[in-house]
Amino acid sequence: MNWVDTFRAGVDAIITHRLRSGLTMLGILIGIAAVILTVGLGEGSQQQVSAEVQALGTNLLIISPGSSTSTTGVRGGFGSASTLTQTDAAALESPVVAPDIAAVAPTTSSSETLTAGSTNWTTSVVGTTPSWLSVRARTLAEGRFIDAADVSSDAGVTVLGATTATELFGSQNPIGQTVTVNGLPLTVVGVLVSTGSTGSSNNDDQAIVPITTASQRIIGGTSRIAVQDIYVEASSTDTLSAAYQEANAELLSLHSITTPTGADFTITSQASIVSTATSVDKTLTVLLAGIAAISLLVGGIGVMNIMLVSVTERIREIGLRKALGAKPRMIRRQFLVEASILGLAGGVLGAALGVIGAEVLPHLITNPIALSLPAMIGSIVVALAIGLVFGVYPASRAARLAPIDALRSE
Repeated sequence: MNWVDTFRAGVDAIITHRLRSGLTMLGILIGIAAVILTVGLGEGSQQQVSAEVQALGTNLLIISPGSSTSTTGVRGGFGSASTLTQTDAAALESPVVAPDIAAVAPTTSSSETLTAGSTNWTTSVVGTTPSWLSVRARTLAEGRFIDAADVSSDAGVTVLGATTATELFGSQNPIGQTVTVNGLPLTVVGVLVSTGSTGSSNNDDQAIVPITTASQRIIGGTSRIAVQDIYVEASSTDTLSAAYQEANAELLSLHSITTPTGADFTITSQASIVSTATSVDKTLTVLLAGIAAISLLVGGIGVMNIMLVSVTERIREIGLRKALGAKPRMIRRQFLVEASILGLAGGVLGAALGVIGAEVLPHLITNPIALSLPAMIGSIVVALAIGLVFGVYPASRAARLAPIDALRSE
């Protein structure tokens, strides 16, 4: 019996017992689909995190103020103090002090109500400088961004996020229109391109104004040169670490702090954000894939059980073949082929179910699913391997049967 005959005999045996074969493949099918979907969920989450971090800006460092302490001794969290100023931001822009820093954008923000005619909308009013556009990797859909002249003259102009513009003006062109904040009229000079949400915040729901306008005419306060964050863009990904060191050293010097542990500010890099989020996603992916692997193991045991049943049912057939001259390796090969077909068919069907699930599930859940071709191919190979591995014992048992005992069996 050659390989073609062996394969044909294996297919005929599987078709003859359709229900049993289908139930055997079901365990492998579910396991393969689960592996593909869990790996896809993990990779999709990692891609989503990377996209959200990139939306913050490229090669970005975020400098935040330290914590404050009230007169009663209650300590606020990081960012509650007013330890960063526009002077700090200006110092970091010096190419002599920080040659690896390409651009700096200080920001101060407050939740305010914007009014346009009879329409109003509460959003975040962000005071910043012209560098903000490049540092945060944003682009304009129409109009212009704030410029140096706007900052120096405390100009009453604003650039709206896509969501804010829609809420205030609907389908009308917002350019040249006027919105009022705390009684201050602001002329809309630009609208940002939509970038979506980052975590719980909507990047498209904000109004950008010159930092001087925000601090002097909108937000006010006792310290009008204080800023809430300083966004720093490194000249390249390779110089991100150097930019971090330069910013840290300069701020320590400006604030007369002698030890890094006493810093009244914190610097966060994209690398740390991505690393932490990716580490969590990978751990969850491994955990879920491990659970899916258990179902594959159960499917493999199912293949072995069914093949053992098949051997028991076909003892007389095996004995007849051996009596007619079939060698043990031929008998072993036939049962291994049957087990392999079951594993391969379960793997292919499981991969197909995984692809369908990857297309349907994102419409039902908030997480994206990224299909991985290596994971799909690897899953099918694993399914085939499961059929082979768990088919070895039943095939060996069939091959060891003595012809006389097999023919005499009922």
